[in-house]
Parts: sequence; C-alpha cells; structure tokens
Amino acid sequence: MAENENIKNEAAPEMTEVVGVNFREAGKVYYFAPGGVKYSVGDKVIVETARGVEFGTVKLQTKLVPTAEIVAPLKPIMRRATPEDVARNEKNRRLEEEAAEICKKKIANHGLEMDLTGVEYTFDNSKLIFYFTCESRVDFRELVKDLASTFRTRIELRQIGIRDEAKMMGGLGICGRKFCCSGFLSDFVQVSIKMAKEQNFSLNSAKVSGACGRLMCCLRYEHEIYEEALKKTPPVGSIVSTKDGQGVVVETKPLAEEIRVKLTDKEKEIQKVYPISDIKVISRKNAKHKDEEEDADAIAED
Repeated sequence: MAENENIKNEAAPEMTEVVGVNFREAGKVYYFAPGGVKYSVGDKVIVETARGVEFGTVKLQTKLVPTAEIVAPLKPIMRRATPEDVARNEKNRRLEEEAAEICKKKIANHGLEMDLTGVEYTFDNSKLIFYFTCESRVDFRELVKDLASTFRTRIELRQIGIRDEAKMMGGLGICGRKFCCSGFLSDFVQVSIKMAKEQNFSLNSAKVSGACGRLMCCLRYEHEIYEEALKKTPPVGSIVSTKDGQGVVVETKPLAEEIRVKLTDKEKEIQKVYPISDIKVISRKNAKHKDEEEDADAIAED
C-alpha cells in the first residue's frame, strides 16, 4: 500500500493556481495568486510587489502549475484595475517623461558621465526609478539628493547593461522588425558565436551583432533545429560516395538536407549538389569547433 501511495505522489505533483502578470511591454512575467478569481489574458490588475504597488497586465490566464516552480511566498492580486486606476497609470507615464527631461538636465548640471535610459514610477508614486548606463564608476550621491528634493519621493538610480538599454529604448533591427528584446522577449537568452557558425553565418561582427553590439538574440531561435540537422550532415572536408563517383564535401545545407560535393575522380573538377539520403560517407571529417575565444578573435579581425 505504501509503495502505491509513493507512486501516486510522484505521478501527480502538488499544483498551485497562479496568474502571470507583467508590468512593461515584453517585460518578465511574474506569478501571483488569483485568490479564487478567474483572470484572462489582457486584464489589467493591481498587485503588490517588492518595490511597491504596481499596475500590471495579465499575460498568462489563471492556471495550475507545479508548486515546485513557484518562488514562495506567492503574493495575491489585490484587485482588477478600475477606470480610475487606468487613468492614473497613464498619468504616471506622462510624469515619467517629464521626470526624464528634468533628470537629464540635472545630470548635465552635475557634470556626470552617465546616460539616462529610462524612468519608472511605481503605481502609488512611492518610488521613482531612474535607469542609466555609464562606462566608468560614477558618484551620483549628490544627484540623488537633488532629485529627491525635486520630486519629493524615494529615488533609486539603477545601472543597467547595454542589452537592457536596447530593450528599454527599442528600435528596428536589421531585419526591419521591432527589436525582439523590446517586442516579445521577456528574458535574455544566452547566445554564442558557435550558434552563428553552425548556421553558416558570416563571422563578420556587423552581420551577427544587434544594435546593442552583442550577438543577435535570434541566433538562438533555430539553434536546436540546426544541431539536430548537423548530426545527419557530413561536415565540409568529409569524403563521400555519390552516384557519380567519390568526392569531397565543400558546402553543407543542413536544413535542406543537401550537400555540395566536389567530385575527385573526374578528369576536370565538377561540383554537384546531392540529397544527404543519396550519399554514403566514407570518411567523416572531425567537425569540432574552435574555442569561442578564437572565434571572437576572428570576428575582431574582420
């Protein structure tokens, strides 16, 4: 009987009802307790967070998730947003624009080498957060005092990285679409130069880097598919047998499942494209990638 109970517990993990809420477009989604209320995607809600009362948007409707995935304690949603709440949130957005202009002037007055990226008011106006970037250490204590005396609320200055700056500022990528980070990515993914190499991208930094100067986030999207395709694709330099004779692989098209082969047993050099299913690998070249440090050097040289 005890064994049966253990098996049952393993098969059915403890579940908790949650609602997913974010506070900015493409911002991270946080779980809150719905308190028995059913919320739908797009509903506006008022919640309490670690930095105060916030106005948020439901991104994941009421659902059950494994309790192990939740960071306790799970805070409850205070209420649905009223028309007055919506109006106040819109007013806060306008106040943020005004605060940004004032802060930029004060940064210049204090002679600080820092760039203001964004400003956020908490919904209840209990805190005003300024996001900035800078290349070196900055003593902004006098700036904080100046801002506190001007806005009469708690002031927080938060330094962010270059990718966060691109997310907050927004813009268009080389594809002509809105930045992925500011459009829909809630978290930054880890991207490596190996991903660009496996997808046959040029290692020229201008072609694989986003506006932030870091590797493009979209290199990650098809990475797993390329990894699976590459397992079936003989790498460049491999010796293969085709219906037209033996040759060497000179180009690969993993997703199309095709390779270009230079036939070596002909009088003059001939190159042909073959489906992977129509060739036989005689000698598979070792396709180990260089270390990422070496690849980074290659990009710098380009």
